[in-house]
Formats: sequence, C-alpha cells, structure tokens
Amino acid sequence: MNFIIFGGEGFIGHHLINHIEKIIDQKSKIYSVDLKKKNVLNNSRIFFNGDVRNRISLDISNLSSSIIYNLAAVHKTPGHKDNEYYETNVLGAINICQFARDNNINTIVFTSSIAPYGASEDLKEENSIPMPNTPYGISKLVAEYIHKVWQAEMPNNRKLIIVRPGVVFGEAEEGNFTRLYQSLKKGVFFYPGRKNTLKAAVYVKDVARILYETSLNEKPGVCIFNLTYHPAPTIKYICDSISNVMHLKSPNILIPGSLLKVAAAGIYYTGFFVGKKINGIHPDRVKKLMISTNISGEKLAHSQYALKFSLEEAIRDWRNDCDGKGLN
Repeated sequence: MNFIIFGGEGFIGHHLINHIEKIIDQKSKIYSVDLKKKNVLNNSRIFFNGDVRNRISLDISNLSSSIIYNLAAVHKTPGHKDNEYYETNVLGAINICQFARDNNINTIVFTSSIAPYGASEDLKEENSIPMPNTPYGISKLVAEYIHKVWQAEMPNNRKLIIVRPGVVFGEAEEGNFTRLYQSLKKGVFFYPGRKNTLKAAVYVKDVARILYETSLNEKPGVCIFNLTYHPAPTIKYICDSISNVMHLKSPNILIPGSLLKVAAAGIYYTGFFVGKKINGIHPDRVKKLMISTNISGEKLAHSQYALKFSLEEAIRDWRNDCDGKGLN
C-alpha cells in the first residue's frame, strides 16, 4: 500500500505521516509531495518535489494500490491575493484527480474547510447549503465539487472522503491557538466583542487519525465529516482551558466590537501608509474573531471516528509534545 500525501510537509501532513508510520508495515510506503522539503522528524517518508498547480507525474511503483490525501492548499485568510487561492486549491484539485484517474487510484481523502459554509451564527451541519463569502471558501467549495465529479465517474469503485476541519491546533501549528496562548501568557488578551463566540476547533492528532481511519474503513461513495468538538466551544472555554493547563490567569477584559474594529482599522492602515506591516492586526481578521463558527460535530461524535481528545486533554498533550515548556 502506498500513502501519497500532497502537502505532506505542512502542519497536518507532518502529523499524518507521524501517525501512519507508527502503524504500517515495511511493505507500505509513505510519499510526501510538496513544494519544499522541511526538516521534520518523519523518517520513513519519501519526498517528491511537486507543485499541484501543474500536471502531476510521480515515479512510484504499484500506483493503483495507493491512497491519496489532498492536503495541499493556500489557506491563510486574509494573507493572499484572491487568485492564489484558486490557482492552488482549484488547480490542485483538478490535477490530483487527474493523477488518480491516470493511475487507477480509487481512494482520495480531501481536507476541505469550514469556510465553504460562510460566515454565519447559524448552526451548520454537513448537509447545510454552502454559502462561502471569501475567495478561500469559494475555492475550497469548488475543489470539493471537482473531487465529487471524479468520484461520480465510477461511483461503485471510487471512495471520496471530504473532511471540513474547524481551527486545527497542536504542536508546530504557528496559527490561531499559538497566538492566543502567547497573548494569554503575556496577559494582553481581551475578548473581542463578547465571550460566548463559538469557535469550531479540533486537535491535529485527532485529524491525522481520522484521515487515516476513514481512508481504510469507508466504502466506495462520498463521505463528509465536520471535524470539530461537539458542541463547538466558546472562546471563553478555549481561553479557560488553555489557562488551566498552562497555569495562566484567565482573561476577563472585554472590549466592545465597534471600538475594536475602529482601532484595528486605524492601526492597520497607518502601518500600510508608512510601509510597515503589523503582524496579526487586520480589520478582516478582527471581524472574524467576533463571528461564531457554529459548526456541528454531532455526526463525527456519533461515528466510529469520534474525537479521542477533549479540549483540555489535547492542550495537555500538546504541552507534553513541547517538553512542557509552552505551546509552539
């Protein structure tokens, strides 16, 4: 069995390879396809330099006996030009599906996003109508349909698993949870607008396990899972959980949303006009903080793939991966 991971050098790819290499036998091979090889601890992977925006050709034997994991994406938002989301996320889906066709590969696991649901306070389930309102969300929804077309060509043979993770956190994430922890540690965090904003989230080790298990256990067809805690935690619960595990003081300050938007816009555009980029401060990012990602994880919770880590257990495990010295 071959495990071909497009975007294998990224955050989730790193953890997926770690998970797979603990389970497989010596006859199975792990292939990581990415733009650049990173200095990671995965010892059993075979690296291919590849750009999913271009036609894909890999020198691998027994390709038909393979599972494809499509993790390749441009995802940081805001942070990229609109065309970059489409070029990587849409062209990548087209080229990966064509690679699967050309080599008679019948299983693809696609890591989508909750972004196709769009910004809304309403509860979103797997069968909710997608209403993306960002280039990233639109590109991911288009990519989902490209994969579905591939599966529908041979519906009785091809297996497509689509996962829509909330905020994925864990060791080496360099993302939202890491920034939140650093703010809590410095005592500079405040609640933007309210304390009960819902934030769909999932631990990266649970994501890696689910990607692997669904690829083996699901039958031909299309299977979609939201990956998040059920119910989605509030920002206050997330902050309290990190504070409890890391022995920090829980935050209490709340700043009205209107004031925060004005301040963020002033800081951002002042920096823009003087030619200085201020990391982490962007009006759109502040707006995102105040909107719930009310995503249902009920289907996952009632399946054989239910999350193994509670939020506090996940943060504690993350801390242990960092030798107990912090979260990074």
